[in-house]
Amino acid sequence: MTVEQLAAYLQVAKSTLYKLAQEGKVPGQKVGKHWRFSREAVDAWLKAESHRQK
Repeated sequence: MTVEQLAAYLQVAKSTLYKLAQEGKVPGQKVGKHWRFSREAVDAWLKAESHRQK
């Protein structure tokens, strides 16, 4: 997924997503100048985060 696609999926601003990615807080990898994200990895991260907050 691209930053634009993931921002829409998570319903957050692209700037917020860039910050989270650069800080390593959301699973993703930089390919050249562009960030790419796996939907499966993001879904697993969301599930883990929701369990962590309980």
